Amino acid sequence: MTATKPQQHNKGPTREDSAGSRRQQAIEIAAMGTVYLNGEFVAAEAASISPMDRGFIFGDGIYEVVPVFGGRLFRPGQHLQRLRNSLGAIGLENPLTDSQWASVLQRLVDDAGTDDQYVYLQVTRGVAPRNHAFPDNARPTVFAYAQRMNYATATSAATGIAVITAEDIRWRRCDIKSTALLAAVMLRQQAAESGADEAILVRDGLVTEGAASNVFLVRDDTVVTPPKGPLILAGITRDLVLELAQQHDMALIERAVKENELATAHEIWIASSTNEIKPIIRIDGATVGSGEPGPVFARMYQHYQDYKRAFCEGRVD
Repeated sequence: MTATKPQQHNKGPTREDSAGSRRQQAIEIAAMGTVYLNGEFVAAEAASISPMDRGFIFGDGIYEVVPVFGGRLFRPGQHLQRLRNSLGAIGLENPLTDSQWASVLQRLVDDAGTDDQYVYLQVTRGVAPRNHAFPDNARPTVFAYAQRMNYATATSAATGIAVITAEDIRWRRCDIKSTALLAAVMLRQQAAESGADEAILVRDGLVTEGAASNVFLVRDDTVVTPPKGPLILAGITRDLVLELAQQHDMALIERAVKENELATAHEIWIASSTNEIKPIIRIDGATVGSGEPGPVFARMYQHYQDYKRAFCEGRVD
């Protein structure tokens, strides 16, 4: 008779694991170098905010993520316009002019000293006694930093990713780029626990977007994407895909996309500032199209890379 091996129980991270993780996080924060906080450039490890900041207590704030290629901010005008739109939607005055934002962000990019990175910026309603109603005369908290970024290579783009579908449990103003991202965090974690890279969200039978990306489908060489509205974020990379499709005579339409169209799509992509454009080869465990990135994606990916190369060389803005 073979002895039964005692069952192993996962007791979770040990005290040593937690301490090591905190040390690693501290090292990574210190490596960020300089950050911008409320008018000053300071070392990342020295930056601090009040625990009474409404961004900390309520998620009462707006953020943006701007890619940086070749040391240049990518489409900063569009990102700053979206920042203004989001701030206006929540009744928060923009604390800086476009030229001031450009100066701050470029200083962070220059200090980071790498060609490819991204800049994160955030504006909250500031420090005030805890009260759900907007405070009077609170000074906004302004924070920004630059971080090295390894963008997708041609090899990784050719591999493709897996996704799941999930119910869109977020609020009804997804067009506001709010720092209150708990629902998106939970959805992305659901994808991770399923061995997937992203969750494509469905509301009332219609595809909205990814947890942190916009969605494109291809049927018979025509690219389809859900239209802008309060239930999706107007992605800067999404809009560039639309521009490139028009420039290169690729068929693309904006319309409502039914959930069941995902199962019969010839290709599916996602797009975002840090992911650029990525092809999906599996959805909910099922193969998309041929199981490899499709020919329409290959064309768009090449157009995007050509545009990015021209941008880095200063031939386009």
